[in-house]
Amino acid sequence: MDEKLHIGTLCVQAGYHPGKGESRQIPIIQSTTFKYDTSGQMGRLFDLEDSGYFYTRLQNPTNDTVAARIAALEGGVAAMLTSSGQAANFFACVNICEAGGHIVAAGNIYGGTFNLLGTSLRKLGIEVTFIDQNAPEEETRAAFRPETKLLFGETISNPGVEVLDIEKFAKIAHDNGVPLIVDNTFATPVHCRPFEWGADIVTHSTTKYMDGHGVAVGGAIVDSGNFDWEAHADKFPGLTTPDPSYHGLTYTKKFGKLAYITKATSQLMRDFGSIQSPQNAFYLGLGLQTLHVRVERHAQSALKVAEFLNNHPAVAWVHYPDLPGDKENERAKKYLPDGSCGVLAFALKGGREVDNKFMDALRLVTIETHVADCYTCILHPASHTHRQLTDEQLREAGIAPDLMRLSIGLEDPRDIITDLDRSINEALR
Repeated sequence: MDEKLHIGTLCVQAGYHPGKGESRQIPIIQSTTFKYDTSGQMGRLFDLEDSGYFYTRLQNPTNDTVAARIAALEGGVAAMLTSSGQAANFFACVNICEAGGHIVAAGNIYGGTFNLLGTSLRKLGIEVTFIDQNAPEEETRAAFRPETKLLFGETISNPGVEVLDIEKFAKIAHDNGVPLIVDNTFATPVHCRPFEWGADIVTHSTTKYMDGHGVAVGGAIVDSGNFDWEAHADKFPGLTTPDPSYHGLTYTKKFGKLAYITKATSQLMRDFGSIQSPQNAFYLGLGLQTLHVRVERHAQSALKVAEFLNNHPAVAWVHYPDLPGDKENERAKKYLPDGSCGVLAFALKGGREVDNKFMDALRLVTIETHVADCYTCILHPASHTHRQLTDEQLREAGIAPDLMRLSIGLEDPRDIITDLDRSINEALR
């Protein structure tokens, strides 16, 4: 039933259909363990012969219900929740890439993901090549090696708000026999469904728009079920050869299109344990019910703010994909025709010193690390999240030294603009 419904209805109802006398809202199953009548029943669960619940570190009914809603929103065959967006990207990659493997990734991705791939995974023996996602196609193709396992990018990059050419990246990935993994956090499936453009796996930091209220850290991985792992069996032995930890079970043969998520759940979640708590999954489920309403408002308000900043004489530059004339506008029209997100990047004339004076003068807009929730907030990466980097290193990461990331919340945009205008004037005194 879910796949035939419009996106707004899926946000509210997908994944959970209570029967007579059952809870209208998703129940919180706040339990670590689950009871069975016989030893054999539990044994079959541990052998992946039966489906069911026995320990929340692997699966939980609340989590699975919310994951099913996200899978329906993205148009995937299965999904799993993780403790954070970082955990989601980690699991998504190491589920198919082991020591000796190689990843090709866009270089302008979120700083936390950049560090995950470029620092921590390298320590695990996985090499990464970062590329300019807007470079000529042949440069991206040249980054691939025989041991490359995946191509990674973000629908809308954080903090640069650049739009990924998903269709082009999917073709490059598939020509090299690997899946395309896309972090769809900023766009959400309301504004872009990467599977429809050829992506194979989608990740989310559900902490952002999906939660929407800044109350619960979480992540999600969704599999399209479209990538043919068996056709490239030599590249993905973890999925296509027997797993000794499950008596020689082969995921692709046993689970077909569910192989990728099943392995991530039964092997990675079993061993690493980065589960999302049922309480946080409940909060996420509530947030999803209004996702389609909120992201529309975020984008509408962000465009108004971007237009104000673009016309302000003290503003050096503004970057927002929905803004006419923006370098990403044509690509946004293709992949994000109903709007992009509520995040924009801009800078004031005068550089870093003026930027910081401006932020200190803000009253309504708050300075915080978070982004993409109901509160309007701002961050200067060069002074905060990326303060250890030189200006040259910032530019290499696709971040201008004077860039400020402004996340537009659900307040009245007129009040946001008033606060920005007054603070700009104070900073220039």
